[in-house]
Amino acid sequence: MKIAISKKRSNRVRRKLKKVNTDRFRLSVYRSAKNLSAQIIDDKNNKTVVSASSIGKKESEKIKKNEQSSKIAEILVTRAKEKKISKVYFDKGKYKYHGRIKKFADVLREKGLIF
Repeated sequence: MKIAISKKRSNRVRRKLKKVNTDRFRLSVYRSAKNLSAQIIDDKNNKTVVSASSIGKKESEKIKKNEQSSKIAEILVTRAKEKKISKVYFDKGKYKYHGRIKKFADVLREKGLIF
């Protein structure tokens, strides 16, 4: 995929989410070949409220690639519940809604995050 196309897609998704954003935070996902990270962002104050990532874990805490989506989603939901966040907008960015991104979103819904 060309960089320009992926940039257009991510900007289009983000622009639409920010337009309708009134009372919810934005949940942004980043996926690389080996890792997955997610943040819940307050666009009004331009601050990251909660984040979870598979990057920087110790060797004993390394997560297998096929389990990353579910583990990171569980961590993110527990941290969000501590901050009393239950409703978010899901910003998939430049990624298609399938594979690890879809599994991540499904686990978030199972654990009680509404989007």
